[in-house]
Amino acid sequence: MSQRALALAVLCAVSLMVVLDGSIVAVALPAIQNDLGFTPSTLAWVVNAYLIAFAGLLLLSGRLGDLIGRKRVFLAGLSLFTLASLLCGIAQDQTQLIGFRFLQGAGGALASAVVLGMITTLYPEPRARAKAIGVYSFTQAAGSSIGLIAGGTLTQLLDWHWTFFVNLPIGAIALVLAVRLLADDRGPGLRDGTDVTGAGLVTGGLMLLVYTIVKAEEYTWADARTLGLLTVSLLLLAGFVLRQARARRPLLPLRIFRLRTVSGANTVMVLMVAGLFGFQFITALYLQRVLQLDALSTGFAFLPAPLSIAVMSLVFAERLNHRFGARTVLIGGLSLVALALGFLATVQADGDYATDVLPALVLMGVGFGAAMPALMGQAMSDVAPADAGVASGLINTTQQIGAAIGTAVLATTAASRTGSVLAEGAAMPEALASGYRAAYALSAGLLALAVFAATVLLRARKVQETIVA
Repeated sequence: MSQRALALAVLCAVSLMVVLDGSIVAVALPAIQNDLGFTPSTLAWVVNAYLIAFAGLLLLSGRLGDLIGRKRVFLAGLSLFTLASLLCGIAQDQTQLIGFRFLQGAGGALASAVVLGMITTLYPEPRARAKAIGVYSFTQAAGSSIGLIAGGTLTQLLDWHWTFFVNLPIGAIALVLAVRLLADDRGPGLRDGTDVTGAGLVTGGLMLLVYTIVKAEEYTWADARTLGLLTVSLLLLAGFVLRQARARRPLLPLRIFRLRTVSGANTVMVLMVAGLFGFQFITALYLQRVLQLDALSTGFAFLPAPLSIAVMSLVFAERLNHRFGARTVLIGGLSLVALALGFLATVQADGDYATDVLPALVLMGVGFGAAMPALMGQAMSDVAPADAGVASGLINTTQQIGAAIGTAVLATTAASRTGSVLAEGAAMPEALASGYRAAYALSAGLLALAVFAATVLLRARKVQETIVA
């Protein structure tokens, strides 16, 4: 294996570790609750603390990579993430675990924000870049499902501490290899005029926005507290945009939004991930609360999805993009995912995994495995090398915002529908299934919007031009 291929393997391994850590804890939450005495409301912050730090710092981390060197930011993030994983594993109370999860999210943001930019620099040749982005996209597309499998296995065979300890050998080995394999790159540095004010506005705005979204399920969207927090977060982000328009050295050069591939790809990403990330949450509940699967069985029930994603993204995606163009492949892949979610919108209380869930997981894996590499390639295809880090951070930020929105909205939809059906006198399994059907239908609608956005916002290009995607 060449040094360049080894460097890609290190980058993708770290990316996979960071992505799956957002979901690996989900299956372990009941064990964590029993051990550390969390209440149902405080337990959610084991996940939320990670998500808020991760989503809030991605954009800033990407720009830091452009300014001080992506390798330096990557190594700092990987070191912090690995250390925080150790601290999470040995946490003795609720406050420690939530605080260390926030640190872990910050480290994950630093490490992962620059990965896509480093890959596009590492592979300047169009065909080689397309193949490398396919490998990276697999880690993004399948990481959450793999996390559910790993979390269920580690929790059932060992205990919840190992959902964090498993990161230690991976992080240590990756750190040693990254120092040796990744090329040194030095940006212009943090010169006078670096937009510190903009950094504060966007980081505060994004963190508050994600906090508002995750609290909306508790407060409801119409509650004055939700509306107040949402207003403040949007004002901070609006202030950031105004600041970028006037800053001498902006954190996020607004010129990149004039690139249709950037603005279009980020719009599609929000819609796609909002439908898909929430789907994982809803499906895990359906498998456990309606079909009565245990944690380990639930984790392995998701296995067909990452396997399908792997086959499509690692074997076929580059060939399809080369032959048909990234836009066509993206639209086709998103359409398959929408069909899969529409199929799940028919699940019943007396359903069966093999006939009601498995076909949808396979179809979804194929569609997502085709769509994700094409979308990632589109997001980076026209970006100048000097802006690769911030563009990488931007597409990852929109991914996390979409995940937060999707989970909150779909959970609220499912709970509201379940409550209504229960009030009509239905049995609990039927009420739950009805709520999940409503959530799946909404997910399918979000994917249909993603198909529309991809069709309208991403222009058709000559096939040879889209090889980079």
